[in-house]
Amino acid sequence: MSLLSKKRIFYLLLSFMVVMGLFALRIAWIQTASAFKTVTVGGKTINELAVRQREESIELDPGRGHIFDRNGKPLTGELAWTPILFPVRKLPLETQLARLASALGTTVPELRSKWERLERPYVWPKAGGESGEPLRLGEEAVRKLPKLEGLEVLPYMARYGPGERGNQWLGFVTQRPDVIRKLRENKHQPDFALTLQVGASGLEKTLDGFLRGLGGVRAAYTVDGRKDPLGGTGTRVNAAASRYYPLQIQTTVDDNLQQKIERLAATMNVTEGAVVVLDAKSADIVSMVSLPYYDPHHVDPAAENWGNKAVKAFVPGSIFKTVIAAAALEEHATVPGEVFHCNGHYGKYGLSCWKKGGHGNITLEEGFAKSCNVVFATLGERLSADAIVRTAAKLGLGRPIGWSDPAFLGGDGLRPLDHEESGAVFHRLVAADGGVRAQTAIGQRDVLVSPLQAANLVVTLLHGGQVMAPRLVSEIRYKDGSLLSDLPSQASPSSVGQINPQTAKRLLSWMRLVVTDGTGRALQQAKWPLAGKSGTAEVIRNHQQRNNQWFIGYGPIEQPKYAVAVLVQNQTEGSKHLAAELFRRTMDILASPG
Repeated sequence: MSLLSKKRIFYLLLSFMVVMGLFALRIAWIQTASAFKTVTVGGKTINELAVRQREESIELDPGRGHIFDRNGKPLTGELAWTPILFPVRKLPLETQLARLASALGTTVPELRSKWERLERPYVWPKAGGESGEPLRLGEEAVRKLPKLEGLEVLPYMARYGPGERGNQWLGFVTQRPDVIRKLRENKHQPDFALTLQVGASGLEKTLDGFLRGLGGVRAAYTVDGRKDPLGGTGTRVNAAASRYYPLQIQTTVDDNLQQKIERLAATMNVTEGAVVVLDAKSADIVSMVSLPYYDPHHVDPAAENWGNKAVKAFVPGSIFKTVIAAAALEEHATVPGEVFHCNGHYGKYGLSCWKKGGHGNITLEEGFAKSCNVVFATLGERLSADAIVRTAAKLGLGRPIGWSDPAFLGGDGLRPLDHEESGAVFHRLVAADGGVRAQTAIGQRDVLVSPLQAANLVVTLLHGGQVMAPRLVSEIRYKDGSLLSDLPSQASPSSVGQINPQTAKRLLSWMRLVVTDGTGRALQQAKWPLAGKSGTAEVIRNHQQRNNQWFIGYGPIEQPKYAVAVLVQNQTEGSKHLAAELFRRTMDILASPG
Protein backbone atom coordinates (compact mmCIF):
# COMPACT_ATOMS: atom_id res chain seq x y z
CA MET A 1 0.00 0.00 0.00
CA SER A 2 1.42 3.35 -0.94
CA LEU A 3 2.15 6.11 1.53
CA LEU A 4 -0.48 8.33 -0.13
CA SER A 5 -3.17 5.69 0.44
CA LYS A 6 -2.20 5.33 4.06
CA LYS A 7 -2.46 9.09 4.57
CA ARG A 8 -5.93 9.14 3.03
CA ILE A 9 -7.12 6.34 5.32
CA PHE A 10 -5.63 8.14 8.32
CA TYR A 11 -7.37 11.42 7.49
CA LEU A 12 -10.69 9.63 6.89
CA LEU A 13 -10.45 7.90 10.25
CA LEU A 14 -9.48 11.18 11.91
CA SER A 15 -12.46 12.96 10.34
CA PHE A 16 -14.78 10.15 11.43
CA MET A 17 -13.45 10.37 15.00
CA VAL A 18 -13.95 14.15 15.05
CA VAL A 19 -17.56 13.81 13.84
CA MET A 20 -18.27 11.09 16.40
CA GLY A 21 -16.67 13.21 19.10
CA LEU A 22 -18.80 16.20 18.22
CA PHE A 23 -21.88 13.99 18.19
CA ALA A 24 -20.98 12.61 21.62
CA LEU A 25 -20.46 16.12 22.97
CA ARG A 26 -23.81 17.17 21.56
CA ILE A 27 -25.56 14.23 23.23
CA ALA A 28 -23.78 14.99 26.50
CA TRP A 29 -24.81 18.65 26.31
CA ILE A 30 -28.44 17.69 25.65
CA GLN A 31 -28.41 15.25 28.59
CA THR A 32 -26.75 17.62 31.05
CA ALA A 33 -27.87 21.12 30.12
CA SER A 34 -30.27 21.57 27.24
CA ALA A 35 -32.64 18.80 28.36
CA PHE A 36 -33.65 20.85 31.37
CA LYS A 37 -34.23 24.13 29.56
CA THR A 38 -37.78 25.10 28.64
CA VAL A 39 -38.47 24.95 24.92
CA THR A 40 -42.22 25.61 24.79
CA VAL A 41 -44.49 28.45 25.88
CA GLY A 42 -45.92 26.05 28.48
CA GLY A 43 -42.52 25.59 30.14
CA LYS A 44 -41.86 22.02 28.87
CA THR A 45 -38.26 20.77 28.60
CA ILE A 46 -36.80 18.38 26.01
CA ASN A 47 -36.62 15.76 28.76
CA GLU A 48 -40.33 16.10 29.48
CA LEU A 49 -41.24 15.99 25.80
CA ALA A 50 -39.17 12.78 25.40
CA VAL A 51 -41.00 11.17 28.32
CA ARG A 52 -44.31 12.17 26.75
CA GLN A 53 -43.46 10.07 23.71
CA ARG A 54 -43.62 7.02 26.00
CA GLU A 55 -46.92 8.09 27.55
CA GLU A 56 -50.58 8.46 26.77
CA SER A 57 -52.49 10.99 28.85
CA ILE A 58 -55.81 12.68 29.50
CA GLU A 59 -56.35 16.31 30.34
CA LEU A 60 -57.88 16.85 33.77
CA ASP A 61 -57.69 20.64 33.65
CA PRO A 62 -56.81 22.60 30.50
CA GLY A 63 -55.25 25.37 32.56
CA ARG A 64 -57.65 27.95 31.17
CA GLY A 65 -58.31 31.04 33.28
CA HIS A 66 -61.59 31.34 35.13
CA ILE A 67 -64.38 33.90 35.21
CA PHE A 68 -65.98 35.18 38.44
CA ASP A 69 -69.00 37.27 39.36
CA ARG A 70 -68.73 40.58 41.18
CA ASN A 71 -68.67 38.82 44.57
CA GLY A 72 -65.86 36.43 43.64
CA LYS A 73 -68.17 33.47 42.93
CA PRO A 74 -66.68 31.25 40.18
CA LEU A 75 -68.75 31.08 37.00
CA THR A 76 -66.43 28.56 35.35
CA GLY A 77 -64.36 25.69 36.66
CA GLU A 78 -66.33 23.13 38.62
CA LEU A 79 -63.92 20.60 40.15
CA ALA A 80 -65.39 17.17 40.92
CA TRP A 81 -64.20 13.63 41.56
CA THR A 82 -64.77 11.78 38.31
CA PRO A 83 -64.14 8.13 37.35
CA ILE A 84 -61.78 7.72 34.40
CA LEU A 85 -61.14 4.46 32.56
CA PHE A 86 -57.68 3.77 31.14
CA PRO A 87 -56.89 1.11 28.50
CA VAL A 88 -55.82 -2.23 30.02
CA ARG A 89 -54.57 -5.51 28.56
CA LYS A 90 -57.08 -7.55 30.54
CA LEU A 91 -60.44 -6.50 32.03
CA PRO A 92 -61.26 -7.17 35.69
CA LEU A 93 -63.29 -10.19 36.81
CA GLU A 94 -67.05 -10.32 36.17
CA THR A 95 -67.91 -9.68 39.81
CA GLN A 96 -65.69 -6.61 39.89
CA LEU A 97 -67.21 -5.34 36.66
CA ALA A 98 -70.68 -5.77 38.16
CA ARG A 99 -69.76 -3.67 41.23
CA LEU A 100 -68.25 -0.98 39.04
CA ALA A 101 -71.17 -0.93 36.60
CA SER A 102 -73.60 -0.47 39.49
CA ALA A 103 -71.56 2.44 40.87
CA LEU A 104 -71.37 4.09 37.45
CA GLY A 105 -75.09 3.69 36.77
CA THR A 106 -74.65 1.45 33.75
CA THR A 107 -74.79 -2.24 32.77
CA VAL A 108 -71.99 -4.79 32.67
CA PRO A 109 -72.27 -5.32 28.89
CA GLU A 110 -72.12 -1.59 28.24
CA LEU A 111 -69.16 -1.16 30.59
CA ARG A 112 -67.30 -4.13 29.07
CA SER A 113 -67.98 -2.96 25.53
CA LYS A 114 -66.72 0.53 26.27
CA TRP A 115 -63.61 -0.60 28.18
CA GLU A 116 -62.53 -3.26 25.68
CA ARG A 117 -62.49 -0.78 22.80
CA LEU A 118 -60.58 1.96 24.64
CA GLU A 119 -57.49 3.29 22.90
CA ARG A 120 -57.11 6.31 25.17
CA PRO A 121 -58.42 7.40 28.61
CA TYR A 122 -62.17 7.90 28.87
CA VAL A 123 -64.00 10.23 31.27
CA TRP A 124 -67.17 8.46 32.37
CA PRO A 125 -70.15 10.69 31.55
CA LYS A 126 -73.15 11.52 33.67
CA ALA A 127 -75.97 8.94 33.56
CA GLY A 128 -73.83 6.64 31.44
CA GLY A 129 -74.59 8.64 28.30
CA GLU A 130 -72.48 10.53 25.80
CA SER A 131 -73.47 13.95 27.08
CA GLY A 132 -69.94 15.24 27.51
CA GLU A 133 -70.86 16.21 31.06
CA PRO A 134 -68.70 14.14 33.46
CA LEU A 135 -70.14 11.98 36.22
CA ARG A 136 -69.59 13.68 39.58
CA LEU A 137 -69.07 11.49 42.63
CA GLY A 138 -69.31 12.37 46.29
CA GLU A 139 -66.80 11.14 48.88
CA GLU A 140 -69.01 8.24 49.95
CA ALA A 141 -69.50 7.09 46.34
CA VAL A 142 -65.74 7.26 45.74
CA ARG A 143 -65.06 5.02 48.75
CA LYS A 144 -67.50 2.41 47.45
CA LEU A 145 -65.79 2.08 44.06
CA PRO A 146 -63.69 -1.09 43.65
CA LYS A 147 -59.94 -0.58 43.33
CA LEU A 148 -59.13 -1.87 39.86
CA GLU A 149 -56.24 -1.52 37.47
CA GLY A 150 -57.27 0.89 34.73
CA LEU A 151 -59.76 2.76 36.93
CA GLU A 152 -58.82 6.08 38.49
CA VAL A 153 -61.02 8.59 40.32
CA LEU A 154 -59.40 11.96 39.72
CA PRO A 155 -60.30 15.63 40.27
CA TYR A 156 -61.67 16.60 36.84
CA MET A 157 -62.29 20.23 35.93
CA ALA A 158 -65.61 20.75 34.18
CA ARG A 159 -65.72 24.19 32.57
CA TYR A 160 -69.42 24.68 33.29
CA GLY A 161 -71.90 23.29 35.76
CA PRO A 162 -74.83 21.11 34.69
CA GLY A 163 -78.08 22.37 33.20
CA GLU A 164 -79.29 25.15 30.96
CA ARG A 165 -78.87 28.84 31.70
CA GLY A 166 -79.54 32.29 30.30
CA ASN A 167 -76.06 33.77 30.71
CA GLN A 168 -75.12 33.66 27.03
CA TRP A 169 -72.82 36.62 27.70
CA LEU A 170 -70.46 34.13 29.39
CA GLY A 171 -70.22 32.05 26.22
CA PHE A 172 -68.68 28.62 25.70
CA VAL A 173 -65.47 26.95 24.53
CA THR A 174 -64.98 24.44 21.77
CA GLN A 175 -62.26 23.00 19.56
CA ARG A 176 -61.33 25.43 16.77
CA PRO A 177 -58.41 24.05 14.73
CA ASP A 178 -58.60 27.06 12.41
CA VAL A 179 -57.97 29.39 15.33
CA ILE A 180 -55.13 27.23 16.67
CA ARG A 181 -53.40 27.21 13.28
CA LYS A 182 -53.38 31.00 13.31
CA LEU A 183 -51.98 30.99 16.84
CA ARG A 184 -49.28 28.55 15.79
CA GLU A 185 -48.09 31.04 13.21
CA ASN A 186 -47.03 33.19 16.13
CA LYS A 187 -43.51 32.10 17.07
CA HIS A 188 -44.31 32.43 20.75
CA GLN A 189 -47.14 29.90 20.60
CA PRO A 190 -45.92 26.98 18.49
CA ASP A 191 -46.99 24.10 20.76
CA PHE A 192 -50.74 24.67 21.02
CA ALA A 193 -52.51 21.39 20.27
CA LEU A 194 -55.17 21.39 17.58
CA THR A 195 -57.52 19.90 20.19
CA LEU A 196 -57.10 22.90 22.50
CA GLN A 197 -60.47 24.43 23.32
CA VAL A 198 -60.82 28.15 22.68
CA GLY A 199 -63.61 30.65 23.22
CA ALA A 200 -66.39 30.49 20.65
CA SER A 201 -68.78 33.15 21.98
CA GLY A 202 -69.34 35.59 24.82
CA LEU A 203 -66.56 36.50 27.23
CA GLU A 204 -64.91 33.17 26.47
CA LYS A 205 -64.34 34.51 22.95
CA THR A 206 -63.67 38.22 23.49
CA LEU A 207 -61.22 37.52 26.34
CA ASP A 208 -59.80 34.30 24.92
CA GLY A 209 -56.31 35.75 24.65
CA PHE A 210 -56.30 36.44 28.39
CA LEU A 211 -57.94 33.17 29.42
CA ARG A 212 -55.60 30.80 27.55
CA GLY A 213 -53.15 29.37 30.06
CA LEU A 214 -49.63 27.94 29.83
CA GLY A 215 -50.59 24.28 30.15
CA GLY A 216 -52.86 22.35 32.43
CA VAL A 217 -53.02 19.17 34.48
CA ARG A 218 -52.78 15.76 32.82
CA ALA A 219 -53.00 12.17 34.08
CA ALA A 220 -50.55 9.96 32.15
CA TYR A 221 -49.80 6.23 31.90
CA THR A 222 -46.84 4.46 30.34
CA VAL A 223 -47.10 2.64 27.01
CA ASP A 224 -44.79 0.39 25.01
CA GLY A 225 -43.60 0.91 21.45
CA ARG A 226 -46.96 -0.27 20.10
CA LYS A 227 -48.79 2.20 22.38
CA ASP A 228 -50.15 -0.66 24.49
CA PRO A 229 -50.43 0.09 28.24
CA LEU A 230 -47.71 -1.33 30.50
CA GLY A 231 -49.43 -3.01 33.41
CA GLY A 232 -48.46 -2.23 36.99
CA THR A 233 -47.01 1.21 36.27
CA GLY A 234 -50.15 3.14 37.31
CA THR A 235 -50.78 6.76 36.42
CA ARG A 236 -49.03 9.97 37.30
CA VAL A 237 -50.33 13.51 37.34
CA ASN A 238 -48.38 16.26 35.58
CA ALA A 239 -49.22 19.88 36.31
CA ALA A 240 -47.92 23.13 34.90
CA ALA A 241 -46.75 25.45 37.65
CA SER A 242 -46.96 29.23 37.36
CA ARG A 243 -47.46 31.95 39.92
CA TYR A 244 -49.13 34.32 37.49
CA TYR A 245 -51.04 32.22 34.96
CA PRO A 246 -53.77 31.51 34.09
CA LEU A 247 -55.40 34.89 34.50
CA GLN A 248 -58.70 35.44 36.32
CA ILE A 249 -61.56 37.61 35.03
CA GLN A 250 -63.94 39.40 37.40
CA THR A 251 -67.28 40.46 35.96
CA THR A 252 -69.82 43.00 37.18
CA VAL A 253 -72.63 40.41 37.26
CA ASP A 254 -74.23 39.22 40.50
CA ASP A 255 -74.72 35.52 39.82
CA ASN A 256 -77.24 35.07 42.64
CA LEU A 257 -79.48 37.73 41.07
CA GLN A 258 -78.82 36.28 37.63
CA GLN A 259 -80.06 32.86 38.69
CA LYS A 260 -83.09 34.27 40.52
CA ILE A 261 -84.18 36.20 37.42
CA GLU A 262 -83.60 33.14 35.22
CA ARG A 263 -85.83 31.08 37.53
CA LEU A 264 -88.44 33.85 37.57
CA ALA A 265 -88.63 33.95 33.77
CA ALA A 266 -88.97 30.16 33.68
CA THR A 267 -91.72 30.26 36.31
CA MET A 268 -93.63 32.84 34.23
CA ASN A 269 -93.23 30.67 31.11
CA VAL A 270 -91.34 33.41 29.27
CA THR A 271 -89.43 31.52 26.60
CA GLU A 272 -88.22 34.27 24.26
CA GLY A 273 -86.72 37.64 25.07
CA ALA A 274 -84.25 39.23 27.46
CA VAL A 275 -83.90 40.97 30.83
CA VAL A 276 -81.12 43.50 31.49
CA VAL A 277 -80.39 44.96 34.93
CA LEU A 278 -77.94 47.87 35.14
CA ASP A 279 -76.54 49.61 38.20
CA ALA A 280 -78.15 53.05 38.11
CA LYS A 281 -74.97 54.84 39.21
CA SER A 282 -72.28 53.11 37.19
CA ALA A 283 -74.27 51.45 34.36
CA ASP A 284 -72.52 48.18 35.27
CA ILE A 285 -74.34 45.06 34.09
CA VAL A 286 -75.71 43.40 37.23
CA SER A 287 -77.69 40.75 35.37
CA MET A 288 -78.27 39.96 31.71
CA VAL A 289 -80.67 37.11 30.91
CA SER A 290 -81.31 35.84 27.38
CA LEU A 291 -84.14 33.51 26.44
CA PRO A 292 -84.41 30.74 25.35
CA TYR A 293 -81.77 29.22 27.60
CA TYR A 294 -78.87 27.13 26.30
CA ASP A 295 -76.65 24.32 27.53
CA PRO A 296 -72.94 25.10 27.03
CA HIS A 297 -72.24 21.36 26.94
CA HIS A 298 -74.50 20.94 23.87
CA VAL A 299 -74.28 23.90 21.53
CA ASP A 300 -75.87 23.64 18.11
CA PRO A 301 -74.27 26.29 15.87
CA ALA A 302 -77.39 26.28 13.68
CA ALA A 303 -79.66 27.12 16.63
CA GLU A 304 -80.15 30.63 17.95
CA ASN A 305 -80.36 29.96 21.68
CA TRP A 306 -76.60 30.39 22.27
CA GLY A 307 -76.75 34.00 20.99
CA ASN A 308 -77.21 36.79 23.54
CA LYS A 309 -80.53 38.50 22.80
CA ALA A 310 -79.75 41.23 25.32
CA VAL A 311 -77.34 42.79 22.81
CA LYS A 312 -79.40 42.05 19.68
CA ALA A 313 -81.56 44.83 18.23
CA PHE A 314 -85.35 44.45 17.93
CA VAL A 315 -88.33 46.63 17.03
CA PRO A 316 -88.91 48.67 20.23
CA GLY A 317 -92.51 49.84 19.90
CA SER A 318 -93.64 52.56 22.29
CA ILE A 319 -90.52 52.65 24.48
CA PHE A 320 -89.03 54.63 21.55
CA LYS A 321 -91.54 57.37 22.36
CA THR A 322 -89.06 58.34 25.08
CA VAL A 323 -86.64 59.36 22.32
CA ILE A 324 -89.35 61.23 20.39
CA ALA A 325 -90.46 63.07 23.52
CA ALA A 326 -86.86 64.12 24.17
CA ALA A 327 -86.41 65.24 20.55
CA ALA A 328 -89.65 67.24 20.57
CA LEU A 329 -88.66 69.05 23.77
CA GLU A 330 -85.08 69.64 22.66
CA GLU A 331 -86.12 70.91 19.20
CA HIS A 332 -89.00 73.00 20.64
CA ALA A 333 -91.50 71.09 18.50
CA THR A 334 -93.85 71.05 21.51
CA VAL A 335 -94.12 72.38 25.03
CA PRO A 336 -95.23 70.68 28.25
CA GLY A 337 -98.97 70.96 28.64
CA GLU A 338 -99.78 71.09 24.91
CA VAL A 339 -103.17 69.50 24.28
CA PHE A 340 -103.75 67.05 21.43
CA HIS A 341 -106.95 65.39 20.31
CA CYS A 342 -107.09 61.63 19.80
CA ASN A 343 -110.21 60.05 18.28
CA GLY A 344 -108.51 56.67 17.80
CA HIS A 345 -107.28 57.33 14.25
CA TYR A 346 -104.46 59.45 12.96
CA GLY A 347 -106.24 60.13 9.71
CA LYS A 348 -103.38 59.19 7.37
CA TYR A 349 -100.73 56.59 6.71
CA GLY A 350 -103.11 53.95 8.08
CA LEU A 351 -102.06 54.74 11.64
CA SER A 352 -104.37 54.45 14.61
CA CYS A 353 -104.19 54.57 18.38
CA TRP A 354 -104.12 51.37 20.40
CA LYS A 355 -107.20 52.59 22.33
CA LYS A 356 -110.41 52.16 20.37
CA GLY A 357 -112.35 55.42 20.32
CA GLY A 358 -109.21 57.33 21.25
CA HIS A 359 -108.16 59.29 24.31
CA GLY A 360 -110.05 62.48 23.47
CA ASN A 361 -108.28 65.70 24.47
CA ILE A 362 -104.97 64.69 26.00
CA THR A 363 -101.91 66.64 27.12
CA LEU A 364 -98.36 65.83 26.07
CA GLU A 365 -97.58 64.37 29.50
CA GLU A 366 -100.72 62.25 29.47
CA GLY A 367 -99.94 61.17 25.92
CA PHE A 368 -96.61 59.79 27.15
CA ALA A 369 -98.12 58.12 30.23
CA LYS A 370 -100.95 56.53 28.23
CA SER A 371 -98.75 55.87 25.18
CA CYS A 372 -101.04 57.65 22.71
CA ASN A 373 -100.00 56.90 19.13
CA VAL A 374 -101.78 59.96 17.75
CA VAL A 375 -99.77 62.32 19.97
CA PHE A 376 -96.45 60.81 18.92
CA ALA A 377 -97.26 60.39 15.23
CA THR A 378 -98.03 64.12 15.27
CA LEU A 379 -94.68 64.87 16.93
CA GLY A 380 -92.90 62.60 14.45
CA GLU A 381 -94.21 64.64 11.53
CA ARG A 382 -93.19 67.89 13.21
CA LEU A 383 -89.61 66.68 13.70
CA SER A 384 -87.01 66.30 10.99
CA ALA A 385 -85.34 62.94 10.44
CA ASP A 386 -82.01 64.50 11.44
CA ALA A 387 -83.45 65.68 14.75
CA ILE A 388 -84.74 62.19 15.58
CA VAL A 389 -81.44 60.51 14.67
CA ARG A 390 -79.46 63.16 16.55
CA THR A 391 -81.52 62.76 19.73
CA ALA A 392 -81.31 58.96 19.54
CA ALA A 393 -77.53 59.25 19.33
CA LYS A 394 -77.50 61.60 22.33
CA LEU A 395 -79.35 58.88 24.28
CA GLY A 396 -76.93 56.12 23.26
CA LEU A 397 -78.95 54.50 20.47
CA GLY A 398 -77.86 53.61 16.94
CA ARG A 399 -74.36 52.53 18.01
CA PRO A 400 -72.65 49.87 20.16
CA ILE A 401 -72.82 51.12 23.72
CA GLY A 402 -70.87 48.55 25.75
CA TRP A 403 -67.51 49.31 27.37
CA SER A 404 -64.58 49.23 24.96
CA ASP A 405 -60.93 50.20 24.69
CA PRO A 406 -59.30 50.76 21.26
CA ALA A 407 -55.83 49.75 22.55
CA PHE A 408 -56.21 47.74 25.75
CA LEU A 409 -52.91 47.45 27.65
CA GLY A 410 -51.23 49.04 24.66
CA GLY A 411 -52.27 46.20 22.34
CA ASP A 412 -55.34 45.36 20.31
CA GLY A 413 -58.77 46.80 20.93
CA LEU A 414 -61.00 45.16 23.53
CA ARG A 415 -64.80 44.97 23.43
CA PRO A 416 -65.95 42.41 26.04
CA LEU A 417 -69.57 42.23 24.81
CA ASP A 418 -69.70 39.74 21.97
CA HIS A 419 -71.81 40.42 18.84
CA GLU A 420 -73.31 43.65 20.20
CA GLU A 421 -75.53 45.22 17.56
CA SER A 422 -75.79 48.93 16.78
CA GLY A 423 -79.52 49.12 16.15
CA ALA A 424 -81.01 51.72 13.80
CA VAL A 425 -83.52 54.56 13.51
CA PHE A 426 -84.14 54.87 9.77
CA HIS A 427 -83.24 52.60 6.91
CA ARG A 428 -80.45 54.35 5.05
CA LEU A 429 -82.03 53.63 1.65
CA VAL A 430 -85.52 54.90 2.51
CA ALA A 431 -86.47 58.56 2.32
CA ALA A 432 -87.76 59.68 5.73
CA ASP A 433 -90.96 61.38 4.59
CA GLY A 434 -93.87 62.27 6.88
CA GLY A 435 -95.28 58.74 6.88
CA VAL A 436 -91.93 57.17 7.72
CA ARG A 437 -91.34 59.68 10.53
CA ALA A 438 -94.83 59.11 11.95
CA GLN A 439 -94.32 55.34 12.03
CA THR A 440 -90.82 55.79 13.45
CA ALA A 441 -92.21 57.99 16.21
CA ILE A 442 -94.27 55.10 17.61
CA GLY A 443 -91.27 52.75 17.49
CA GLN A 444 -92.19 50.83 14.34
CA ARG A 445 -90.96 50.84 10.75
CA ASP A 446 -87.12 50.46 10.71
CA VAL A 447 -86.37 51.30 14.35
CA LEU A 448 -84.21 48.73 16.13
CA VAL A 449 -83.06 48.87 19.75
CA SER A 450 -81.33 46.26 21.92
CA PRO A 451 -82.45 45.55 25.51
CA LEU A 452 -79.00 46.71 26.68
CA GLN A 453 -79.41 50.04 24.87
CA ALA A 454 -82.94 50.38 26.28
CA ALA A 455 -81.77 49.86 29.87
CA ASN A 456 -78.85 52.22 29.32
CA LEU A 457 -81.22 54.87 27.94
CA VAL A 458 -82.83 54.91 31.40
CA VAL A 459 -79.40 55.22 33.05
CA THR A 460 -78.66 58.13 30.70
CA LEU A 461 -81.77 59.97 31.90
CA LEU A 462 -80.82 59.26 35.53
CA HIS A 463 -77.41 60.83 34.80
CA GLY A 464 -78.96 64.01 33.46
CA GLY A 465 -78.28 63.10 29.82
CA GLN A 466 -74.74 61.73 30.17
CA VAL A 467 -74.40 58.40 28.35
CA MET A 468 -72.46 55.73 30.24
CA ALA A 469 -70.81 52.63 28.73
CA PRO A 470 -72.13 49.50 30.49
CA ARG A 471 -69.34 47.29 31.81
CA LEU A 472 -69.45 43.51 31.91
CA VAL A 473 -65.87 43.08 33.16
CA SER A 474 -64.32 45.07 36.01
CA GLU A 475 -60.88 43.51 36.57
CA ILE A 476 -58.31 41.11 35.16
CA ARG A 477 -56.05 39.55 37.79
CA TYR A 478 -53.09 37.22 37.85
CA LYS A 479 -53.40 33.75 39.33
CA ASP A 480 -51.95 34.93 42.65
CA GLY A 481 -54.60 37.64 42.95
CA SER A 482 -52.44 40.60 42.02
CA LEU A 483 -54.01 43.07 39.61
CA LEU A 484 -53.08 43.05 35.93
CA SER A 485 -55.58 45.72 34.91
CA ASP A 486 -58.90 47.17 35.88
CA LEU A 487 -61.51 48.29 33.39
CA PRO A 488 -62.69 51.61 34.85
CA SER A 489 -66.19 52.95 34.32
CA GLN A 490 -66.37 55.24 31.32
CA ALA A 491 -68.78 57.61 29.64
CA SER A 492 -69.80 57.12 26.02
CA PRO A 493 -70.65 60.61 24.78
CA SER A 494 -72.13 61.17 21.34
CA SER A 495 -70.32 63.34 18.83
CA VAL A 496 -73.49 65.47 18.67
CA GLY A 497 -73.57 66.17 22.41
CA GLN A 498 -76.15 65.25 25.05
CA ILE A 499 -79.70 66.23 25.92
CA ASN A 500 -80.43 69.00 28.40
CA PRO A 501 -80.52 67.82 32.05
CA GLN A 502 -83.91 69.53 32.39
CA THR A 503 -85.25 67.38 29.55
CA ALA A 504 -83.92 64.25 31.26
CA LYS A 505 -85.53 65.26 34.56
CA ARG A 506 -88.88 65.91 32.87
CA LEU A 507 -88.86 62.53 31.10
CA LEU A 508 -88.11 60.75 34.39
CA SER A 509 -91.13 62.41 35.97
CA TRP A 510 -93.28 61.33 33.01
CA MET A 511 -92.05 57.77 33.48
CA ARG A 512 -93.36 57.94 37.02
CA LEU A 513 -96.69 59.17 35.61
CA VAL A 514 -96.82 55.98 33.49
CA VAL A 515 -97.03 53.97 36.73
CA THR A 516 -99.38 56.24 38.65
CA ASP A 517 -101.80 57.18 35.84
CA GLY A 518 -100.85 55.37 32.66
CA THR A 519 -100.17 52.00 31.07
CA GLY A 520 -98.03 50.77 33.98
CA ARG A 521 -100.51 51.10 36.83
CA ALA A 522 -100.08 47.40 37.70
CA LEU A 523 -96.61 48.29 38.95
CA GLN A 524 -98.09 50.10 41.93
CA GLN A 525 -98.17 46.68 43.62
CA ALA A 526 -94.37 46.50 43.60
CA LYS A 527 -92.22 46.60 46.75
CA TRP A 528 -90.51 49.77 45.53
CA PRO A 529 -92.12 52.86 43.98
CA LEU A 530 -91.21 52.47 40.31
CA ALA A 531 -91.20 54.44 37.06
CA GLY A 532 -91.00 53.28 33.49
CA LYS A 533 -92.37 53.07 29.97
CA SER A 534 -94.25 50.23 28.32
CA GLY A 535 -94.08 49.23 24.67
CA THR A 536 -95.70 46.81 22.26
CA ALA A 537 -94.13 46.31 18.85
CA GLU A 538 -95.96 44.65 15.98
CA VAL A 539 -93.79 42.09 14.18
CA ILE A 540 -94.29 39.32 11.63
CA ARG A 541 -93.19 35.87 12.78
CA ASN A 542 -93.57 32.87 10.49
CA HIS A 543 -96.03 34.86 8.34
CA GLN A 544 -98.18 35.58 11.41
CA GLN A 545 -98.82 38.81 13.31
CA ARG A 546 -97.09 38.76 16.69
CA ASN A 547 -96.18 41.29 19.36
CA ASN A 548 -92.89 42.04 21.10
CA GLN A 549 -93.64 43.40 24.56
CA TRP A 550 -91.27 45.82 26.29
CA PHE A 551 -90.97 47.57 29.62
CA ILE A 552 -88.11 49.81 30.70
CA GLY A 553 -87.76 51.72 33.94
CA TYR A 554 -86.01 52.31 37.23
CA GLY A 555 -86.48 52.11 40.96
CA PRO A 556 -86.82 53.08 43.67
CA ILE A 557 -87.98 56.58 42.72
CA GLU A 558 -86.23 58.67 45.37
CA GLN A 559 -82.83 56.98 45.22
CA PRO A 560 -82.67 54.90 42.03
CA LYS A 561 -80.52 51.77 42.36
CA TYR A 562 -81.30 49.87 39.18
CA ALA A 563 -82.41 50.45 35.60
CA VAL A 564 -84.12 47.49 33.97
CA ALA A 565 -85.22 46.62 30.44
CA VAL A 566 -87.47 43.65 29.70
CA LEU A 567 -88.30 42.20 26.28
CA VAL A 568 -90.86 39.40 25.87
CA GLN A 569 -91.09 38.19 22.27
CA ASN A 570 -93.57 36.39 20.07
CA GLN A 571 -96.78 37.12 22.00
CA THR A 572 -100.20 36.87 20.40
CA GLU A 573 -102.22 40.04 19.86
CA GLY A 574 -104.30 41.02 22.86
CA SER A 575 -102.37 38.79 25.27
CA LYS A 576 -101.43 39.87 28.80
CA HIS A 577 -98.48 42.27 28.99
CA LEU A 578 -95.94 39.84 30.44
CA ALA A 579 -93.07 42.32 30.07
CA ALA A 580 -94.61 44.70 32.64
CA GLU A 581 -95.20 41.83 35.07
CA LEU A 582 -91.70 40.44 34.58
CA PHE A 583 -90.31 43.95 35.14
CA ARG A 584 -92.26 44.32 38.40
CA ARG A 585 -91.25 40.91 39.73
CA THR A 586 -87.62 41.50 38.73
CA MET A 587 -87.69 44.75 40.66
CA ASP A 588 -89.19 42.88 43.64
CA ILE A 589 -86.21 40.51 43.55
CA LEU A 590 -83.84 43.49 43.49
CA ALA A 591 -85.74 45.08 46.39
CA SER A 592 -85.54 41.95 48.55
CA PRO A 593 -82.82 41.81 51.24
CA GLY A 594 -79.89 39.61 50.27
